Amino acid sequence: MTAGTEKRGFATRPANPDNWIKAGDAPPPRTDTADAYSARLTVDITPALRGRIKIAAFQRGVTVADMLRDLFRAGVPTDRWRNAMTGFQPGRMGGHALPDDAPAFTTLVHLTWEDGRIEHRIRFGRPIYQRTIDRRSRVVGFAPNSVFAFVRWASNEYGTVVSRIDILRAIGRGEPFQTLPFVRPGGDLLLKLHGWPKVERALQLVDAIEALGIDAADAAPAYWRHVHNRLTAGLEPRLYTREQHDAWRTRRSILP
Repeated sequence: MTAGTEKRGFATRPANPDNWIKAGDAPPPRTDTADAYSARLTVDITPALRGRIKIAAFQRGVTVADMLRDLFRAGVPTDRWRNAMTGFQPGRMGGHALPDDAPAFTTLVHLTWEDGRIEHRIRFGRPIYQRTIDRRSRVVGFAPNSVFAFVRWASNEYGTVVSRIDILRAIGRGEPFQTLPFVRPGGDLLLKLHGWPKVERALQLVDAIEALGIDAADAAPAYWRHVHNRLTAGLEPRLYTREQHDAWRTRRSILP
């Protein structure tokens, strides 16, 4: 008894190209690499465009799926995708050339102010570097291990579209970090909140710390993580106290 001949699905050229172009799309047979392409993208196109795509694939001797994957890879390279997610381009910040006169290992933040439209500002923190780009934007820098709050707000003709606060610890050389739009290279993210009710409550807690005569930049980083966790879960955070602050200062003076 001989083994049966393995049947292989269509991979390159159809027997009747005209019928293939006019026919509807059939799901491709599953292969060993199917799991690598688990994300499905659906795009509405005209029948005429579908026919042109099939003709192009037929002329190249490849499947439509492989041809389109190659087009997507060429059109959206990995480095461009990462820069779009973080809001940066290599050597640039906020569309402007990256400052080259900032101290080494400085965390840079691009700030913008357009009255009634965009407000990217520092709520608290001690910048060691500042550079004005134009009348609407500037870049500030923070030393390693310093803590700062970055507030972003934007609106259009329909109302508020962005309301967010991020509290970060500036990282030092070789430290891991999280990326964030308009922050270069990134930082140790202590608090990340969006939506005005949560942002407003976080700002009220900052005011409460300053009412104690404490600079919010000197507050214990663990407190900002507590605020993040509680507000994210819809719970009320504990208030920062002078005793908690003194304990943090003592710990910081003992440990490196």
